[in-house]
Amino acid sequence: MTHRPDHSLRRLMAEAGLIRPRPSRGADAPGQEFPHTWQEAITTVTELWHGDVERRRFLLDSAFAVGAGSTGALRWLTLPQESAPVAGGHRRVGTADIAAIREVTRSFGELDNRFGGGRIRPAVVKYLDTAVAPLLSDGSYGEATGRALASAAAELTRLAGWMAYDLERHGLAQRYLIQALRLAREAGDHGLGGEILAGMSHQAVYVGQPAHALDLARAAQLSARRAGIFTLLAEAHVMEAHAHAVKGDRTACAASLHEAELAFDRRRGGDEPGWISYFDEAYLAAKFAHCFRDLGDGPATVRHATRSLDMDGRYVRGRMFNLSLLAAGWLRSGDLEQACSAAGEALELSRDLQSARSRSYADDLRRRFAPFAGEAAVKELGERAGSAAV
Repeated sequence: MTHRPDHSLRRLMAEAGLIRPRPSRGADAPGQEFPHTWQEAITTVTELWHGDVERRRFLLDSAFAVGAGSTGALRWLTLPQESAPVAGGHRRVGTADIAAIREVTRSFGELDNRFGGGRIRPAVVKYLDTAVAPLLSDGSYGEATGRALASAAAELTRLAGWMAYDLERHGLAQRYLIQALRLAREAGDHGLGGEILAGMSHQAVYVGQPAHALDLARAAQLSARRAGIFTLLAEAHVMEAHAHAVKGDRTACAASLHEAELAFDRRRGGDEPGWISYFDEAYLAAKFAHCFRDLGDGPATVRHATRSLDMDGRYVRGRMFNLSLLAAGWLRSGDLEQACSAAGEALELSRDLQSARSRSYADDLRRRFAPFAGEAAVKELGERAGSAAV
């Protein structure tokens, strides 16, 4: 049986001067590389979690790197499956350990949707560092348990990355998503990997890298097909559509939206993984609305944004985004009264969210309403919104 080193113990011994610390891998480490081996993956992801807990500046201030995402996607698609993730450490890993990680992921995910990543993320990263890292670093598990552990760790790492994205810490978010992708690869979970790639595409559009977003969305499509998850395939196609919209390519956007609809119509509901359950008719409509907003089509934006509001009430942040889309659509359509009404609701919801993306959506509304600052409806909106005024 092989023994995997306890990285927490190694850190303590180094701090006490009992062993020599490992040399630093530089300001860009850890997390941008997609590790080739399982042992390298464990070392990289646990160092990432611990560095994040310690709030190391080189992580918090790290920049988004297109090349890192592209390399990660390529290795996800091409890396041969190595021997199964088995280990003979001191701590036996069981189904209860994995169930706990999954339940924590579900609970933290619900809180993130209600309150934004700022309130919740420190607790998520702390749990990864103190509860999950020891299972990976010094756990004892066979193949089936190892794959389940890698999958559960991937889901929670993905959530921590998504929260960093919500806080607009884009370099940090990218590192988490790349490492989540590597964990999913070890788990042999093509569906979860495709979901992570779709999230990476989502982020790439947000940071103004539509060409990179296209590559990631297409990689997500390949993974969705391998997994046979049609809701995920619809998501990957709509992410491609949004990238086309940002590039101003109406024809390609329309084609991708059509493919998204076809895939969504083939979904199998209860047969699909729980992590894709959020992607329902309302979410699909919201992504359509994003596309049409960025193409400058006001009526289509209004139509799809209105449909998107028939959504799960727990998704407070998502509702704020969708109301912002509706306001932008009404404004583009020339209906200032309706635009102000939707914007007022969006800005009211943003008050209680600790979400940099929510603030950016609010700032976008301010820019859109600025040419109409002298209108009575806009003045009233500003008075009603108070500190969130347009």
